[in-house]
Amino acid sequence: MQRRSLLHNDWVQNNRFLGSIWGELIAEFLGTMVLILLGDGAVALALGAGNGVFIPNPLFNNWMIIAWGWGLAVVFGVYVAGAVSGGHINPAVTLAFALRRQFPWRKVVPYWCAQVVGAYVGAAIVYFNYSGLLYAYQTKFHIVRGVTSVDDLSSAAATEAKIFFTLPQPFVSNLAAFADQVLGTALLVGLIFAVVDLLNQPVQSNLAPFIIGLIVVVVGLSFGLNAGFAINPARDLGPRLLAFTVGFGSLAIPGPNAYMWVPIVGPFVGGIAGALIYDLGIHSVLVARGQGASGSAEQRGTTVREEPGAADRDVEQSGRTVRES
Repeated sequence: MQRRSLLHNDWVQNNRFLGSIWGELIAEFLGTMVLILLGDGAVALALGAGNGVFIPNPLFNNWMIIAWGWGLAVVFGVYVAGAVSGGHINPAVTLAFALRRQFPWRKVVPYWCAQVVGAYVGAAIVYFNYSGLLYAYQTKFHIVRGVTSVDDLSSAAATEAKIFFTLPQPFVSNLAAFADQVLGTALLVGLIFAVVDLLNQPVQSNLAPFIIGLIVVVVGLSFGLNAGFAINPARDLGPRLLAFTVGFGSLAIPGPNAYMWVPIVGPFVGGIAGALIYDLGIHSVLVARGQGASGSAEQRGTTVREEPGAADRDVEQSGRTVRES
């Protein structure tokens, strides 16, 4: 007799709570938490091992660590949440799919809340895991948290804060940083639309999360200098709230020159722009040419998922990753 998992019991299978939108919110919470755990953790590694808190190691003082760390963080965040919620893990992505891909508007704000809370919890875990590193860094550079150089973007205090939230370079104004965030998020969302568009060449074999992670890597490598490529309001706001909670003060909220609005508003504007540009420039052309959908699926979310044995029947896409039988 085949033994059944403890999770495959009548209580789980008939649980209305888990089968409702709350199950999707749990997935977005956990997916975004994983995103921040791995992403902020990579930045902490670069700060501790590369910036000379102990013995400087040039291998770790490398933008590649941060870019690839965030990219892989997105990969596994989307894999965690993808089959349940679509793996948005980014409020700008949720808004774009509600605007252009029939994602239900009633779910938008709840998704945003779950994403921000997940980011906050992920940042809290990183903070407590690296509390020793933060203490050593503050001691070495004589930083009094929330007091020292809270308005100096070139200070060691600002560098420490970048473990959790983004700040612009000293030579970048708020307006320039806003344009940078719009550009980066437009690229992110536009390329996501290209990857999952069933009329185009959608990624198969459940590799969509990996390709989306590569999009984040290339955006970071190409446009990460000016403002740290937040390109995700929850990725910045959640850890920023955590930093404020643990005493980073005005460096976190409202930030130097009231910067905190930039990585929140900019990605929303960029996400909408990227979605519209892709749909008007590519998707509409495919529609006009009568291009058939791959797998006869209906696109309604972020990424495509095919159920086993679905090759010969219709599959409804609800914002999930692709799985081939």
